[in-house]
Amino acid sequence: MVWLMRKSKGKPNGKKPAPEEKKLYLEPEYTKSRITDFEFKELVMLPREIDLNEWLASNTTTFFHHINLQYSTISEFCTGESCQTMAVCNTQYYWYDERGKKIKCTAPQYVDFVMSSVQKLVTDEDVFPTKYGKEFPNSFESLVKKICKYLFHVLAHIYSSHFKETLALELHGHLNTLYTHFILFIREFNLVDPKETTVMDDLTEVLCSSSGSSSNGSGNGSSNSAGAQNHVKER
Repeated sequence: MVWLMRKSKGKPNGKKPAPEEKKLYLEPEYTKSRITDFEFKELVMLPREIDLNEWLASNTTTFFHHINLQYSTISEFCTGESCQTMAVCNTQYYWYDERGKKIKCTAPQYVDFVMSSVQKLVTDEDVFPTKYGKEFPNSFESLVKKICKYLFHVLAHIYSSHFKETLALELHGHLNTLYTHFILFIREFNLVDPKETTVMDDLTEVLCSSSGSSSNGSGNGSSNSAGAQNHVKER
């Protein structure tokens, strides 16, 4: 709000900037919708008898499939024309190829890049081993973090650009449940930098505060994100 006030005063024509669009997904009647009341904070914790990498592999693969399925329900509405950039609120994401080259792409192209690359990783025995005695690579945790960051982008895009379609399909309860479970999982194992998820801190605070979540990673971000959302950021 401070940025908005300064901006309006500085305009010579005296015109005020357009008000920020109301976020439908934050409406109480929709945020309370879940498909289960299970305590996800307990569900994401590492069981004593399970190896950490095995737990990360199993959950990451499951989240990939569920998020891919959730996106598929609105994919026909996410087109090159309707979503010309991969945007979440006022943050724009770019894809980086194997050489590190920055690629500007539409949202459906970005999601396709994400899903294709993740599919390749989770089905690679050298990265996500399924055979007994096969060791996880030293880079496994960093790869899981990369995967989770990209999956978060997809979830956030569904909320920011396709929540109306999700509502029309009556799948918002599924989306809220998936988002809550995913956020608590990445927090539990510090898989995504809190700065990366700041763009959705308002939603995270609402959904996860009622799920036994600590304020780890989002408590400070939510108070600062309101002003930050008025700037178009690139990542």
